[in-house]
Amino acid sequence: MPTVLVVEDERDIREVLRRYLERAGLSVLTTGTGAEAIRLLTSAPPDLVVLDLGLPDLDGTEVLREISAAGHPPVIVLTARSGVDDRIRGLQLGADDYVTKPFSPAEVVLRVQAVLHRVGGPTGASGAATYGEGRLRIDELRHEAWLDGRELDLTPTEWGLLTAVAAAPERVFSRYELVNRVRGYEYAGYERTIDSHVKNLRHKLGPDGSDLVETVLGVGYRLRLRRDDPR
Repeated sequence: MPTVLVVEDERDIREVLRRYLERAGLSVLTTGTGAEAIRLLTSAPPDLVVLDLGLPDLDGTEVLREISAAGHPPVIVLTARSGVDDRIRGLQLGADDYVTKPFSPAEVVLRVQAVLHRVGGPTGASGAATYGEGRLRIDELRHEAWLDGRELDLTPTEWGLLTAVAAAPERVFSRYELVNRVRGYEYAGYERTIDSHVKNLRHKLGPDGSDLVETVLGVGYRLRLRRDDPR
């Protein structure tokens, strides 16, 4: 499942884009600042960035320069700047596409899918995936998961945690990233409760739940099962 990073300072717009992109089968990270976007590009590299140029801390063009200079993923720019010169400047700085506000969220999704397709990436979920030589099976389209042939009865938060760590097996996810993926917004208060939800998820995974979803001290959590080759 490809990951899209939405960098937009208006929370309502972030959440609308998140919902539309997730419905299209994409994994979504969001942030409202340029500084956090640059950090996430290193700690949780996305497959594509949707970037608002009007950010509160950094000019969006500076973020775009950082992305382009480092050879990071494709970028679709969101902006209220409708002038032709502004559009040309964004494209010259490395943007792959340009959407002017106000816009239709459905249009943004189509543009995201088109860019992902153009660069050779997948454009959405495609059914079940298995991990650990078939031990764990996750079907995101059906919203079902099984471990060792036993269907897991998960709460929405537990499901979100499992699919988040399964998106990149063996990679460590920080608590911030997990909150962002599971809850759909940046909420520091919830970040402190993520450990309790991981504990509940491990309990439902069974006796070796702590081995399957491993704690990396001072960093976060990771899934210790490799994704099986679909071939």
